[in-house]
Amino acid sequence: MPYQAEYIWVDGSKPTAKLRSKTRVYQDDEDLGLWGFDGSSTNQAPGDQSDVVLRPVHVINDPLKPDTNGGRNVLVMCETLLPDLSPHPSNTRAACAAAAEKYSSFDMWFGIEQEYTFFEGIKPLGWPDNGFPAPQGGYYCGVGSDEIFGRPIVNEHMQALIDAGILIGGINAEVMPSQWEFQVGPMVAPQVADELWLSRWLLYRIAEDHEGPSGIKNISATLNPKPMEGDWNGAGAHTNFSTNEMRESYEACIAAAEALKVNHDLHIENYGHGIERRLTGHHETASYKQFSYGASDRGASVRIPWQVEKEGRGYIEDRRPNANCDPYVVTGLILETVCGSAG
Repeated sequence: MPYQAEYIWVDGSKPTAKLRSKTRVYQDDEDLGLWGFDGSSTNQAPGDQSDVVLRPVHVINDPLKPDTNGGRNVLVMCETLLPDLSPHPSNTRAACAAAAEKYSSFDMWFGIEQEYTFFEGIKPLGWPDNGFPAPQGGYYCGVGSDEIFGRPIVNEHMQALIDAGILIGGINAEVMPSQWEFQVGPMVAPQVADELWLSRWLLYRIAEDHEGPSGIKNISATLNPKPMEGDWNGAGAHTNFSTNEMRESYEACIAAAEALKVNHDLHIENYGHGIERRLTGHHETASYKQFSYGASDRGASVRIPWQVEKEGRGYIEDRRPNANCDPYVVTGLILETVCGSAG
């Protein structure tokens, strides 16, 4: 019986890459193989040399098509290659995978907290047509239709990730109304980034099918790091990580934070477009111009969780990455900075 494979990849759009996908139908006895696409339509090739190759790197069940073909339909995260099968210039996964292999002895685990914001047309979902909702304060982990917007999509997305086999840790409403978060991990790189990209694709795809108060299917999820200017929180992708040493030693956690301090500017340059709009030193952020770390400090660049300080071992949280960051780039940089300084 034929089955469907949704090939998903990261394009070459700048300053922030986008997800693309297309469906391939396989016969029952066929395995997933290489495929291609028109790179001239995705900012990845000129028109006279337009072919770009897709190579499957991470496959999960398709939770949106579970009742057809015996549930064999799949979502296929792919990396992009040139026709000679070398990594495409837009392929950030290859460098991440190389760093993970280089520092495999450190057994680094990552958990990423993906924040995002629902929009209905040109305004955040549930916001009044004129003016603003009540100031921040009651929305974080809130309950009630006057404070929470988009929960049906959030719950459907969470169940889809569970059904797909993605390692999701949980969800919560965030500080700004219509803003939410889900967590993926802990996993090693580049797999954690594969699953975050797939989770983003499922979020976008599920939102397509939902109507807003207007009765029109125009709800979208955005990773804009500062979706609303003014006294509103931005959206990040806080990245928690630990090496085998950090899981046994508080001193190793401090050493990791110190290593990040040395390469602060390099990380800021690669943690997502528009980071200066979000990392202002306000709204639970440290300024992008300075580096700091501290226990329980959500206004620091890097937070050491209270239980880590108490137990003397564990992990730390890099709070600088934007919601729109490339998780291949972020995890690869952390590997190079932290493990490189220790090695």
